[in-house]
Amino acid sequence: MNPGSQAPTPLLELRGLGKRFGAVTALAEVNFELQAGEIHALLGENGAGKSTLIKILGGLHRPDAGVIRVAGQVVAIPDVAAADRLGIRLLHQELSLAPNLSVAENIFLGREPARFGFLDRGRLQIQAQALVTELGLPEIGPVAARVADLSVAQQQLVEIARALSARARILILDEPTASLSAAETSALFVKLRGLCRQGVGIIYISHRLEEIQQLAHRVTVLRDGRSIGTQISAELDQAALIHWMVGRDLAAHYPRPPWHPGAVALQVRNLRNAQVHDVSFDLHAGEILGFAGLVGAGRTELARALFGLDPLHAGEIRVGGLSVHFRCPGDALAAGIAFVPEDRKGAGLVMTASVAFNLALPWVREWIRGCVPNLRRRSQIVSRAVQNFGIKISDPEQAIGSLSGGNQQKVVVGKWMEHPPRILILDEPTRGVDVGAREEMFAILHRLVAQGMAIVLISSDLPEVMNLSHRLALYRSGRIVREVAAQDITPEAVMAELTRN
Repeated sequence: MNPGSQAPTPLLELRGLGKRFGAVTALAEVNFELQAGEIHALLGENGAGKSTLIKILGGLHRPDAGVIRVAGQVVAIPDVAAADRLGIRLLHQELSLAPNLSVAENIFLGREPARFGFLDRGRLQIQAQALVTELGLPEIGPVAARVADLSVAQQQLVEIARALSARARILILDEPTASLSAAETSALFVKLRGLCRQGVGIIYISHRLEEIQQLAHRVTVLRDGRSIGTQISAELDQAALIHWMVGRDLAAHYPRPPWHPGAVALQVRNLRNAQVHDVSFDLHAGEILGFAGLVGAGRTELARALFGLDPLHAGEIRVGGLSVHFRCPGDALAAGIAFVPEDRKGAGLVMTASVAFNLALPWVREWIRGCVPNLRRRSQIVSRAVQNFGIKISDPEQAIGSLSGGNQQKVVVGKWMEHPPRILILDEPTRGVDVGAREEMFAILHRLVAQGMAIVLISSDLPEVMNLSHRLALYRSGRIVREVAAQDITPEAVMAELTRN
């Protein structure tokens, strides 16, 4: 644009947007602009108002104040259909697929090709396969496969394919890479940049600050429901972004706990099943062993085998020097192993229940004797977890679904700590968690390690797993291909090892 020339009309413009839920102000005087061909990052801690804002744009909430313009025209977005007509497509952080339908059926759900009034399955699969190929997402696998049979990462890719298939002019992506590997993330970024060249405007939400600096043109930060400001992303380093988001400096974003390893807490020898191939390692008390691997490498499958969720064909597990055999997760818990799964809402929490219910559930035998519940004992268990893990709640009986992602994750970890386990397995513990809540989670890990707990850490966030772990197990195709002290290897060397044929 030449000096003095008129600025182009924004593809999307929000002015003075406001939204209240009862006495709670979710948004107040929010201003935001998105240009055609721009990737504009929307940042803020959980609870800052990001979700409310994008739900307004997606037709799920109606604003109480303010103006929305699309291509210069004032518009109303009373429902999802109206958002679709305006070319606004929202890809939610939480998966919204139909698990019993195929990949192809999910991608074109509501837009299926028909022949003589009936679903044309042949053309549906051809179109879906062509789209998957065009997007460069072969990891999705066969388009005829049932979504329920896919991994979380593959399901996330199906969500992305479905959103991109609509040829939207305004695309809103909420944590699209939360379960993607570095290679898959890079492939997605290539496609997003291609969409920008076609004039699509993209609102991008992510807690991974490296992604924001790599991908976004501009950044707008929300804090406490207000827009703090907008700036070119290249002019902000990570420290400035964090300070802007949380209003304080976070000196060390990924602090590694002091390393004082004790006795061997967990010994694994020649573990094998359909997904785990001859895995052996030692884990010491007071140590974090990080498993670095690409999505699909089989790290989650290893965690499930260690916790007794999946059967073993061969191998030995020793806890505290004693050989153990897990027929079910209850056996693993009795041996002192706890597991925090990657899908906290689907596998880690009872989302229809309260915070107190979830925190007290593992210890039900302690507060229910016979048919009479000991509510005082239950309250003690809940209160200790809330206090020790800094879980922010207004009432222990409030719905777990009303908490932020960071507080939900604290519940998933804290519910095991009434009688702390010897060994804690964490699978993607900061998935969908904002930068401030991550810092709190890291502090929790520091404390647990200092108390002598042994931790297995699985994370697709390479800086996270490298900087938090004392040792790294590089994991590829169901095998540990190398073990190394985390401080003795570079990210480039890790990726070279993980992507080797």
